[in-house]
Amino acid sequence: MELLGQLPIQWMLFFILFGITGVVPLIAALYLLLRRSNAIAPGVTPPERLRRWTAAFFAVASLTHVWWFLFYLYSGDQKSVAYMVIVMLDCVTLFTTFAGTLLSMLQNRRRSMWPVLIAMIPFLLLWGAYMVDPNQLIEQIVIVYLLLVALLFTVYMVVAIRQYGQWLNDNYADLENKKVWLCQMVSLGCMLLFVLYVFANDMVYIWLVHIISLVLVGLLLWRVETLPLLKSTPPSQTQQPSAPTTIDLAQIEKLLTENCIAPQLYLQHDLTLQQLAQAVGTNRFYLSQYFSRQGITYNTYINNLRINHFISRYQELASTGQPVGAQQLAQESGFRSYSTFGRAFMLRTGQSVTAWMHDTGE
Repeated sequence: MELLGQLPIQWMLFFILFGITGVVPLIAALYLLLRRSNAIAPGVTPPERLRRWTAAFFAVASLTHVWWFLFYLYSGDQKSVAYMVIVMLDCVTLFTTFAGTLLSMLQNRRRSMWPVLIAMIPFLLLWGAYMVDPNQLIEQIVIVYLLLVALLFTVYMVVAIRQYGQWLNDNYADLENKKVWLCQMVSLGCMLLFVLYVFANDMVYIWLVHIISLVLVGLLLWRVETLPLLKSTPPSQTQQPSAPTTIDLAQIEKLLTENCIAPQLYLQHDLTLQQLAQAVGTNRFYLSQYFSRQGITYNTYINNLRINHFISRYQELASTGQPVGAQQLAQESGFRSYSTFGRAFMLRTGQSVTAWMHDTGE
């Protein structure tokens, strides 16, 4: 207590923040590991692989605070072997579990972790050389290598996220809470900050990274709880169509009219390409080919049908003088959220919903 009383106020505040950023991820990790139900979004079943990787990342983030606290409590010598070992543990464990978390969000296919593990081998060799001969040149090489790995991983994730987004548009009519672009980009930005943080000496920068880490924990926890489990396409379904080869693409349009448009199947929430293919009487391969020939995605096709339904129903209700609620009508037209409907409506008509309703009413 006497020692704490002698510390400057800024250091006391930092120790409090340091403790919070150590305890919060630990609580989050225990929650993900021990609680089987979903508290944030009770109706959502998230991917179990994502849940495990995120829990591992949170647990490692908490452990880093433990070994750094013990290090500064008993030593604090930044030229010691203990310091170098802790830096190595930080980089390897945090980067590996963090990469596993981000890769697990992309459900269009299962991505292996072996490239991430291989990327850590040169770092371990370089850091081992630095432990034997701690000179500035090797340290700079290590920093450049870590930044290069982080940059390459970021580039890979950007490409993978674009592929994931295309997969979503090709297979799902409703994209609410299925996209991961924002979460991934914020997370990758935090990863780059961490790489710099490992070798940072500026106290303001260290404060900033600790505060951002709390935001990252909250963001990842929200993403894990709200991201629904999606089924990727088995390779056999994409390579070997199960439907008879006598069915051509011209027949698909007739089948869609009879089995999707006429019975208004497009009004069903979370209607997937696979479900539509089964209802139509063909397979997803032919259905995907049809949409590709039309220059649209499955998501665009379903949204256009829903917007046409909205317009038709709006005009029908307006002609009889009945009150029209745009949000309720959008939901009845198959859209789960009004914001998604608004974006789709703008793409379809070139006008906002409000502007279109105003013009229609004149």
